[in-house]
This record gives sequence, C-alpha cells and structure tokens, in this order.
Amino acid sequence: MPVSPSPEQWVGWDLGGAHLKAVRLDAMGAVGGVFQVPCPLWQGLDRLEEGIDRVLSALGDPGTRHAITMTGELVDLFDDRPSGVRALVAAMQRRFPSADLRVFAGFDGLLDPVSAVAAASQVASANWMATASFLASRLPAGLLVDVGSTTTDLVPFSAGRVSASGYTDHERLEQEELVYTGVVRTPLMSLGSRAPWEGGWVPVMAEQFATTADVYRLTGDLPDHADVLPSADGREKTPGASARRLGRMVGLDAVRADLPRWRRMASFFAERQLRTIADACDRVLSRDLVPDNAPLVGAGVGRFVARRLAERLQRPYVAFESFYRSASGDGGLNVGDCAPAAAVASLAAGNAFS
Repeated sequence: MPVSPSPEQWVGWDLGGAHLKAVRLDAMGAVGGVFQVPCPLWQGLDRLEEGIDRVLSALGDPGTRHAITMTGELVDLFDDRPSGVRALVAAMQRRFPSADLRVFAGFDGLLDPVSAVAAASQVASANWMATASFLASRLPAGLLVDVGSTTTDLVPFSAGRVSASGYTDHERLEQEELVYTGVVRTPLMSLGSRAPWEGGWVPVMAEQFATTADVYRLTGDLPDHADVLPSADGREKTPGASARRLGRMVGLDAVRADLPRWRRMASFFAERQLRTIADACDRVLSRDLVPDNAPLVGAGVGRFVARRLAERLQRPYVAFESFYRSASGDGGLNVGDCAPAAAVASLAAGNAFS
C-alpha cells in the first residue's frame, strides 16, 4: 500500500538510460517504496514520461520533495551532455511543477533546477558520486562496488569524503573507476575473444547474439526483478533460450550440447567478467586510498558479483541496504538495487537518519 507522505519525506530519482529508479524515504529514513521500471530513453523522452507514470501509479501521492540524479543524459537521443541534462531536468520540472526539486551536482551538492542546468558538467552521470557521498558519511572508509545492469562503479572513500581519482566518464574510464560491464546488458563479445569448447578454444563471434543476462540466467544468479529488458533476440528469457543465444556466440545450435554444458560456458563468461572487475579493483586499491581492512560495499542488481569479489580479495563485505530500515520494496526489489536513488534522497534529507 502507498505510504502517505509527510512534509519531511523525499523521493529520490535515478534517471538512467535503460531504467528509471525511485526510492521514497520517510522522515526517519525508513524506505517507503522502491521502484524500478524499464526506460529505454534513447527511444525518446516519452519513455521517461511513461516510466514516471508507472512509478507514480505504484507510489501513490508522491509528496512535494524530490531529489534527482542521472546518467540518462548520455543516450544518443541528445546531441551532448548539457543538452541531455537540460532536457531531463525540464521533464522533471514539468511533471512536478510545484515540488521542491533538487538536482545532485557532485561536489556542488544539491542544486535548484536553474543552477543545475548551469552546472551540467557536474550533474552529468554523477549518480555514483551520490552513492559514495552517502557511504562516506556512514563508514570510516571503504570501496563502493556498484554492479548494475550495464556498468560497474568502483569508488573509494575515506575520512568522510569521496577519494575518486576521476569525475567525468572519460576520467573514470581512464582510472578504471568506471568499468563498462554489467549483469544484464553487456554483450558477451566484450568479455573475451574466445571460449573453451571440447578441450580447445573457439573464437567468439563479434555479434550481439547474447548478453550477460543470458549468463546469469543460466547460473541462476540474475534476480527476476532485474530481468526486465528484452533479450538480445527479443525472444523468451528462459535458461533454454539463453543456451540457444550462447550457442550462437560460438557458431552452434543449442541442441549441440545439454544444458549443463551451456551452464559451464556461462560460468566461464561470469568468471571473465569477475576477473575484469577484480583487475580494476586491484588497480584502484593499489592507490592506498583506503586501508586494507576497509570493506567492499556492494550495490546494484549485480551486487552478488561484489560479494564474490570481496571474498576473492579477502575483504569484509557490507551490503548497501544494511544502512536502511525496511529496505525491501515490491516485487523483490531492494533498496540496494536502486542505491543512487536512495542515496540522493538521503543526501537531500541531510543524512539525519540513525
């Protein structure tokens, strides 16, 4: 049932290119709702409008205080990032014309819409910074590992501040604090040029026949609530169909092997992805920005990967959702799945939660 908002409640929004996420927090920091809907923003701003409608239908009365962070300005609907920021901020203003609307701008904090558009370079793709800033206020030190559907953020923090070496997407890619790999949308061809088969190696086709969603369907790790986007071929999302798509990657039909063999191939690709993220983690941690006993904080729909990474690196693991009471939403969603939305709402409310 929707929660009646009090004046102190905030709704945090993460405007992504593929998903729209929202989290409502009450005056005591308890989660009053967690929402994620598909939002293929590259197809048009109407997709955002539809996504907001879906969230509001579940949210009920949205209240009058909203905080926004985003990555959707990157989609090719927009000519450049400032245009995307301007369009997304304007869209939220249209939907909530009388609301107290704040936009997260990294080191500049939460700004009013006019100021946010003028600071577009700070607003663009700053959702990782919102999450890390919240964590820096709650833990002495750590490494945020936010594994989403498309990307992975690796963000060190210590002594109450974010210690990232990069800020823009370009800088973060260079520093490997942004790794363009996730557990749903990543094409398998990006994880390796070959795969093991019958005692040898077979080249992987440079076609988007399959994605990491197929891998984690076969391994059983992909949560149902994270599996909301169409498959690579637009067909069913079952283990058998995922095996068929994996087979295409190596030029085979699924009937060429039984399901356990396709699961072994899926495990190979999962391991390749884990190694990619682990290598980036090793690089980030080698800067000695966080102590050796500092935890990895897992967030995102792929935080099961973050947990495995913590085990591999022999570090403590902390789940993002552990910082919130009543962390679960509808349909299996958890506040950890929508960490930037929760974080920006917390920052807007002043982190005054016990």
